[in-house]
Amino acid sequence: MTKPIKVALAGAGAFGIKHLDGIKNIEGVEVVSLVSRELDKTKEIAAKYGIGHVTTELADSLALKEVDAVILCTPTQMHASQTLACLQAGKHVQVEIPLCDVLKDGEEVAQLAEKSGLVAMCGHTRRFNPSHQYVHQQITAGKFNIQQMDVQTYFFRRSNMNALGQPRSWTDHLLWHHAAHTVDLFAYQCGSPVVKANAIQGPIHPTLGIAMDMSIQLKSANGAICTLSLSFNNDGPLGTFFRYIGDSATYIARYDDLFNGKEEKIDVSGVAVSMNGIELQDREFFAAIRDGRQPNSSVASVLPCYRVLHELEQQLGG
Repeated sequence: MTKPIKVALAGAGAFGIKHLDGIKNIEGVEVVSLVSRELDKTKEIAAKYGIGHVTTELADSLALKEVDAVILCTPTQMHASQTLACLQAGKHVQVEIPLCDVLKDGEEVAQLAEKSGLVAMCGHTRRFNPSHQYVHQQITAGKFNIQQMDVQTYFFRRSNMNALGQPRSWTDHLLWHHAAHTVDLFAYQCGSPVVKANAIQGPIHPTLGIAMDMSIQLKSANGAICTLSLSFNNDGPLGTFFRYIGDSATYIARYDDLFNGKEEKIDVSGVAVSMNGIELQDREFFAAIRDGRQPNSSVASVLPCYRVLHELEQQLGG
């Protein structure tokens, strides 16, 4: 029997729970350590998922020899430094999106990842959602080419709350977090790098200190264009909605559902072994570890996205 991959998960918030639920469905993987800020709450979650080791310090988990890999679901501002710490400790690492909110930090991670030979992956979930995988398969089969993507990322987040409605200890960001999903997906689906990018933003929130509305334009080297609208001011419906306009079809992706331009639903249940994008993302991480290869959405493959975000931040005066 293949030796199980033993995992430490840092960040037992809304997204950490999604990873724990996904990992339950993956054979040969065991979460052995859980790290989060509030010890009592973390102990409750660990008991629910049968996790033996609980701590408030990532270093405690990294010191465990049995830990092979780490999944980071921590605040954005910690991502790059914690990814470096995992690699320095000799652990494979998957960090949730975004890889960084300062480009030079992401570049440092990419350099160490390449030098280490370890699996270093960033959680660009859109690459794994079955709806987007279906479109990608059409593209790779030569049946569809993107002319334009029109994307809306809309939330109602005028206070620091997470997806579970709980207070956050950090501030979310439209550019470095939510735009990262689409900037990466656009280049990935086009199979062509972004060569032109423009951005404008609305007023800065007086308390949160971030823009609550933003508009981004992208153009890839092969001529495809993308328009992305983002808001934390939108009072429903919430989420990210994608329209792929191509040379042979139009596809509309809403969460895990996919429709054609006539609003006829497309069955994507057979695209992958699960309809859960987070689970599929984790499956790729563990498969890459077992296969000794770099995963889809490796740090190296997503770094160009963060270079575009850095360029946009400079335009916005960041």
